Amino acid sequence: MAGKGNGAGASVGLARLLALMFLAQAELGRAQEISDPGVEILSQVAFVQKTRRNTSSSSEFMFEFNDDEIFHVDLEQRQTIWRLPEFGRFTSFQAEGAQGNIAVLQTNLDILMKRSNYTPAVNVPPKVMLYPEKVVEMEEPNILICMADNFSPPVLKMAWYKNGQPVTEGVQTMDYYPKKDHAFRRFSYLPFVPNMVDEYMCQVEHWGLTKPLGKIWNVNIPQPLPETMETVVCALGLAIALVGIVAGTILIIKSRKMGEANYRRGHL
Repeated sequence: MAGKGNGAGASVGLARLLALMFLAQAELGRAQEISDPGVEILSQVAFVQKTRRNTSSSSEFMFEFNDDEIFHVDLEQRQTIWRLPEFGRFTSFQAEGAQGNIAVLQTNLDILMKRSNYTPAVNVPPKVMLYPEKVVEMEEPNILICMADNFSPPVLKMAWYKNGQPVTEGVQTMDYYPKKDHAFRRFSYLPFVPNMVDEYMCQVEHWGLTKPLGKIWNVNIPQPLPETMETVVCALGLAIALVGIVAGTILIIKSRKMGEANYRRGHL
């Protein structure tokens, strides 16, 4: 059992988290995925979590393609948020459908909490990496990427510092990405212009850490291995590729409908 620490961790004290996560594969089952590594998977992902000593809870609903987010639903604002704005031009998703799913999960979670006699979930601390998006060139705009990986439960705070001072302008922190082993991953991005003076830090707080964990980057720190950078860049580039996939799918559907219409007219 963890949950020590100060900051955000200390404020909850013994209030542990029970997490319930449902990973619903669309059309292609887990067995097929394992048997054929080349299979592309479209997934609906939703989870609900609640603290033990009060009624506060949080939840998340998203769709993924090969473990990369297509969209998530802002459950408070009742809005669908597309990972890339281009996605919303081709299709739509009603936020009310996500709210219905979350309501069912909340009911199931209450039942499971009682059945387990409110046994707390295990706090697994994150592994943190900090690296630039592309090869660093002095005075050329770049993006620092902070990745927190393999942690549970999905209660994690990410903050940026430049030369010891907090930075919020331009920061974009993503939702939690569920993994197949029920752990989570989260990214935060900071646009910056590298030089020989400035030092940046990404600080992470989690219930599994006894104190905040900070990773530092400056131009004197060695760059990640090429294999690591290539893997990360490819993963980030997948979101861009999804635009082409969605567009191609819509064109195929439209062409089929046009073909069916022509076929019917030909038999009148």
